[in-house]
Amino acid sequence: QVQVVESGGGLVQAGGSLRLSCAASGIMYSIADMGWYRQAPGKQRDPVAGIRSGGITNYADSVKGRFTISRDNAKNTVYLQMNSLKPEDTAVYSCYVTVRRGGFLDDYWGQGTQVTVSS
Repeated sequence: QVQVVESGGGLVQAGGSLRLSCAASGIMYSIADMGWYRQAPGKQRDPVAGIRSGGITNYADSVKGRFTISRDNAKNTVYLQMNSLKPEDTAVYSCYVTVRRGGFLDDYWGQGTQVTVSS
């Protein structure tokens, strides 16, 4: 059974930093993509950052230059370093893991972790 567990959320003042972690367990196949989405109250869930198995990254325009995504393939873990946080970064951050199972791609999600940035 695949489990995806995030950690590292919390309350921080504007301009501060947080580091989110997301660990996947029970993976029987190879992991393709890993990444983060976020959902603010009353808004849709939006992509934040993603990283492919080869290390290629992509970011939402709103976080470029402030957030850095990385992964440790040996630990099936993805990280999101968030610097220069702004109140508009306040949201529930959810991690996803895309597993390559033969010719299929399966997505697994964590339960989310709250990030609150005070002004």
